[in-house]
Amino acid sequence: MTRADFLKTLSLGTLAMTTMSLNQLDNLLSSGPKSARMPALFLGHGSPMNALEDNPITRIWRQIGRDLPPPTAIVSISAHWMTQGETKVTAMPLPKTIHDFGGFPQALFDVQYPAAGAPDLAAQLKEELTYTNLGHDHSWGLDHGTWSVLRHVYPEANIPVIQLSIDMRRDGAWHYAFGQALQRWRDRGVLFLGSGNMVHNLRMLDWDRPDGGFDWAEEFDSFGAAKIASGDHQPLLDYRSLGRAAQLSIPTPDHYWPLIYILGMQHKDETAGFPVTALQMGGISMRSVQLG
Repeated sequence: MTRADFLKTLSLGTLAMTTMSLNQLDNLLSSGPKSARMPALFLGHGSPMNALEDNPITRIWRQIGRDLPPPTAIVSISAHWMTQGETKVTAMPLPKTIHDFGGFPQALFDVQYPAAGAPDLAAQLKEELTYTNLGHDHSWGLDHGTWSVLRHVYPEANIPVIQLSIDMRRDGAWHYAFGQALQRWRDRGVLFLGSGNMVHNLRMLDWDRPDGGFDWAEEFDSFGAAKIASGDHQPLLDYRSLGRAAQLSIPTPDHYWPLIYILGMQHKDETAGFPVTALQMGGISMRSVQLG
């Protein structure tokens, strides 16, 4: 019996009332099979409406969830939690669902993603990571960068989830090295999820063009994919030096840095796959990357 199976049997009420820690849960299940290295994912999340829609991309997300081995927990690095000069990790037992957007149908605001948190994992990260000092956060929760995709990958919300913020004062090399520092938790059954978009220019969207990208978007998306496929990540860390296509594709790096964390987690013996490769409305890449 895995931790995921055990958590599935608990109601939210039981989760709210139980005093069993995740460390105790690990001990309880220690006689079961050990977790192998978990894949790592970057999902281009696009519009929040993807949370409600049944479309070719969300069907791929659902298939990914069916194909993945069950993780012990999920650490999400979302484009929508930005901090300045520090990195935080959510440490509450029951994170709230954050509706951090406006102008969408009420049905989207009604969505709840009631996954449990993983306070013990947050404590372990804070204690063991020497790369940077992690602050524990008890007020954020799960923003739409996280739940809009997890609602498809794990629709039962039966895997504990924590979020890691993005320190926007840091550069690409720093975020990449942070990903490398987190890599070993993949061997502990943790699924890392980066949620953003490799190309994300909302100011230049063509709303009458649901599919396809502008020439600069196609150029940078293809360039990025080639570098990822070859394992040559270094050129992607300083995107400002990559010319016009990169600058138009990444006017701000909030949606780009989650990808860099995931690339930093790649082992030398792993290849990268692209479950989704679509571009939308001229200026958004929905490309997904899967390691392992």
